[in-house]
Amino acid sequence: MVETNFTPFPVLETERLILRQLESTDDKEIFSHRSDDRVNKYLEDFRHATIEQTQTFIERVQNEVANHKTILWVITERGKNKFLGTVCLWNISPKDHKAETGYTLDPKFHGKGYMNEALVKIIDFGFNKMKLRTIEAYTRKDNDPSIQLLLRNKFKLDATRKTADRGTERIIFTLTLR
Repeated sequence: MVETNFTPFPVLETERLILRQLESTDDKEIFSHRSDDRVNKYLEDFRHATIEQTQTFIERVQNEVANHKTILWVITERGKNKFLGTVCLWNISPKDHKAETGYTLDPKFHGKGYMNEALVKIIDFGFNKMKLRTIEAYTRKDNDPSIQLLLRNKFKLDATRKTADRGTERIIFTLTLR
């Protein structure tokens, strides 16, 4: 059975990072992040136009975590609580024992291995704590850094599935517990 009770919220730690719960006080950092052109380069329906939109987003995520539909972590540097990005498991399907991962990182921190470190941790959480069997990731065909991150973490391109619901530029990767 898939475990989706996220109370208390599971704070995850790596060598350099703390993955913590999204708080209402993160609104300014989230707004800045979600309105950044570089962050939005490969994303659809991600941009926030107002701080109120960000606050509504934070409330929605908090409700989805409380209702066992999503788990989203804010990525911070250990000891600094500085916002670096987010990583999540969402579209959780207990029936199918699967979830989708999504992630964004402030461009100032690209190329430093932070997202790989965070993704490794949430993959472990998904398979070993939540008891998922499959984690999916949707990315754009031209988002080479995301594709390389997924391949580095043993995700496989699923060329048999179409992504019409998410746009024609998207491709699907899957990681299955063996």
